[in-house]
Amino acid sequence: MTRPFATVSRAHQEQVQFRIILGATYPVFLVAAVVQRLLPGRGAAPPGPRRSVFGEARAMALSAIPFAFMG
Repeated sequence: MTRPFATVSRAHQEQVQFRIILGATYPVFLVAAVVQRLLPGRGAAPPGPRRSVFGEARAMALSAIPFAFMG
């Protein structure tokens, strides 16, 4: 017996979950990036061009999300 709707591959499900988690955590990391910029004593800036607050928040989110998929 066939199913009336198409099955979704596991890779596609994980991609959708990744995007949902990214959308849910990005605002949290955006606030953290803004707070980091506003607080004094952040230390020496890394060499090279400085990222925008949005780029920094995205980088923090992208580095933290893979831990949700471990296990």
